[in-house]
Amino acid sequence: MTPFDAVAVAAAGLAAGAINTIVGSGSLITFPTLLAVGYDAVTANVSNTIGLVPGSVSGAIGYRRELRGQRRRILTLLPAAVLGAVTGAILLLAVPGAFREIVPILILIAVGLVLVQPRVARWRAQQGHIREHPGPALHVGVFLTAIYGGYFGAAQGVILLALLAITLDDDLQRLNGVKNVIAAVVNAVAALWFIAARTHIAWLAVVILLVSSSIGGQIGALVGRRIPSNALRAVIAVVGTAVAIKLLIA
Repeated sequence: MTPFDAVAVAAAGLAAGAINTIVGSGSLITFPTLLAVGYDAVTANVSNTIGLVPGSVSGAIGYRRELRGQRRRILTLLPAAVLGAVTGAILLLAVPGAFREIVPILILIAVGLVLVQPRVARWRAQQGHIREHPGPALHVGVFLTAIYGGYFGAAQGVILLALLAITLDDDLQRLNGVKNVIAAVVNAVAALWFIAARTHIAWLAVVILLVSSSIGGQIGALVGRRIPSNALRAVIAVVGTAVAIKLLIA
C-alpha cells in the first residue's frame, strides 16, 4: 500500500464512521476504496467489516444519552443479532455475491418504512396499541438484517432503523442509538468469526480503518444526535435511495 493509498483508506474510514452513525451505508465508501487500492473482493469485504467495528462502537458510545432506559430492548434483540451475524459471515466465505440482486429492493422498502413510520405510530396510538418493547416481527427482522450485515452490510443501518421505527413507538433519535448498538454487535461478531476462521485479512488497511472510523463515529454522533427527527428521516430517505440506485447500476 502506497502513502497515497493509505490516505485514501483513512479518509474513507473517517467518512464511513460518521455516515454509519448517522444513517448507515458507510461500507459503500470504504469497500470500493479497498478494491481500488488493490485488494480482492472477499479480502476487502472481510477487512472492511473488521476495520469498521471501532467506528460502530464509537458511534454507539456517542449516542449513550439517547440509550438511557433502553437496556431491556437491546438485550432482548442481541441473540437475534448475534445468530444472524454468524450466519452472514459463514455465507460470505461460502457464497460470495449471494445478495447482489435483492439488496437494492430491501433498502428501498426500508426507506419507505421510515417515511411512513409517523403515520403508523399515530394510527397505533389512536387504536390504543402502543408498543415499547420488541415483538416477534422485530426479532425476525433483526435476525435477517444481521445475516446481511455479517455478509456485507452496506445500508444495514438504514434497514435496522426502519425495522425499529415501524415496530416500536419512540423518538427516532433514541431508536437510532439502538440501531448503532445492534450494528456494532453484528459487525463485531462477524469480525471475530472472520479472524477465527483465519480468513485472509489486510491488516494494514484494518488498522487504518480502526483509527479513522473511530474518529468518524464520534463526529457522526456529534452531528447526528442534533438532527431533528423529521430531518433525520429526510437524510435517511435521500441516502438510502442513493445507495439503492448505486447498487442497481453497479
